[in-house]
Amino acid sequence: MADLPILVLGATGSTGRRVAARLTAAGHGVRRASRRGDVRFDWSDRGTWAGALDGVERVYLMAPHELPVDPDFVHDAVARGVRRLVLLSTRGVVEMGDERLLAAERLVRESGVGWTVLRPDWFDQNFDEGFFRPSVLAGELVLPLGGKKQAFVDADDIAAVAAAALTEDGHEGETYEVTGPESLSFPQALDVLARITGRRIAFRGTPDDYRAVMPVELAEAQIRAWDALRDGEPTDVVARITGQEPKSFHDYALRAWEGGAWRG
Repeated sequence: MADLPILVLGATGSTGRRVAARLTAAGHGVRRASRRGDVRFDWSDRGTWAGALDGVERVYLMAPHELPVDPDFVHDAVARGVRRLVLLSTRGVVEMGDERLLAAERLVRESGVGWTVLRPDWFDQNFDEGFFRPSVLAGELVLPLGGKKQAFVDADDIAAVAAAALTEDGHEGETYEVTGPESLSFPQALDVLARITGRRIAFRGTPDDYRAVMPVELAEAQIRAWDALRDGEPTDVVARITGQEPKSFHDYALRAWEGGAWRG
């Protein structure tokens, strides 16, 4: 297994590119697959699956936001010799009733091969690489979470846990809740960003605030899902699996700012 490349899906995304970089730095062969990766992979084009899967035994498995993990892909992967699957899911998946990701978790657990499920909390990088970036630049974030706290986690730490699960023994059959070192509400996180960047970023956190800016059906579905979330408490997963303490939200924000984030 050690001489075969490891397939990383979503290899141009926030976690995928970091997983690929860590594996490469550790001397592992990596097959970077995405619509624009070294190997073209498209969930909607089954003709791209074989080129990604042939000759690999380990897969970092994730699907873009809102897309399901196709059962046929997992079945095909196992049939072609894949023996370890590491799935990117999300924390709170059970409470929110996210059937897309719950179905993906069932797929890997029932695949007949070694599996690990990662359930990270909200990504730090949502604020500079992801869907919160426009709101930060506009100076206002609307999200119906009120004062609920999340244990925001750095994508580098998620990648470190994923790389360990892909290459080390002892992680098969485990579901890891991957978090940062502290719980913050969105107002608290935005205050950190404001102090570092000098930007004023308002937070509107009621369901009615959200209904005012989103299509009705989507707003109601997301309000119901997020209303089920509890305050997210930190776990020891990053330190226990990687031997390194997880990065704080402040350190993430400072590093991102120094790297040029939020200056556009």
